[in-house]
Amino acid sequence: MKSKKLSETIIKNFKSNGFVLSEPDVLLDSDYIIERSGEKFRSSMLTFDNEDGKTMCLRPDLTVASCISFLQKKSSSKIYYSGQAYRRTGNKDKNFINDQLGIEILGSKNQIQDDFKIISTILSSVKKIKRKKIFIKVGDIGLFKSLINALDMPERWKLRLIRHFWRPSYFEELLKRLETNTDIEEGTFNTDKKRFYEMKKRDQDKAVAGRPISEILKRFDKKIKDPRSFVDGKTIVKIIKSFLKINCKLKELDERLLDFAKKNNLKKNIFKDFKSILNLKKLNQDIIFIANFGREVEYYTGIVFEVFSDKKEIARGGRYDDLLKSLGAKRNTPAVGAAINLKNI
Repeated sequence: MKSKKLSETIIKNFKSNGFVLSEPDVLLDSDYIIERSGEKFRSSMLTFDNEDGKTMCLRPDLTVASCISFLQKKSSSKIYYSGQAYRRTGNKDKNFINDQLGIEILGSKNQIQDDFKIISTILSSVKKIKRKKIFIKVGDIGLFKSLINALDMPERWKLRLIRHFWRPSYFEELLKRLETNTDIEEGTFNTDKKRFYEMKKRDQDKAVAGRPISEILKRFDKKIKDPRSFVDGKTIVKIIKSFLKINCKLKELDERLLDFAKKNNLKKNIFKDFKSILNLKKLNQDIIFIANFGREVEYYTGIVFEVFSDKKEIARGGRYDDLLKSLGAKRNTPAVGAAINLKNI
């Protein structure tokens, strides 16, 4: 009963802030989700085959389900939902059903204004249900992209680092490879290196698979040295790691970013697009900026945040400007949203 009253209070606040009810489908085409959104949901989806042999799944994510509904039904662009997302987890103690109350602005027309609207609405909802000791963690994937694009390194590395930023362990592996100036994976590199030294001991004029060993060794030599590499790998990695260590109160962020740019000989305006973050000062709330934050969700592209009460996560959300296009929109459609985890209130 208490949970129902809390939900009613939150929904009332959503409505008063101009959000309209949307009820995204519970059953989704699993192949469609995987094809459009990548592999991130495959291992966690609860699937079954329907009578036509098509593989369906219970919606693993309400943001994705809401986007699909928006594209198919041309529903309102400023929505709220109340429902459940279903994900399999490796944790036996964790329920696979997630009860959520969320809001989305699909087709966001003003990034700064809409980012603030989502966060302020979530924050006011949390306050209306009498949560205390509230603080917010915030990051911005866009700032990381701005940094990477400003660094002097090959374009292939920029694309690779941005694409895999949401996979922390693999991202660290990429940094190691960048630091040692090798484009190939360490296992492959070591195997090739071993073969290289073994073949150097053999008759250079002898043919293997129709080619002289001397010719093969030249190819191996180039591969091991990676001629596409560049000399500043260590410096670039040091700058990236330094950025990802930034962790400060929001009021200190301007100074920290300017200091970071100065120390690393970067242009002062490198982070000119972080106005959404600075705009949060108007909330008059405890806010911590963490550069290495919000990487576990692949589709986020800009601001990301979590709202905590008594050290317990109450809500999370962020900007996802590429998701609607990946789900079938004809062009990139700016969007931002967040959800309250009812289990934690």
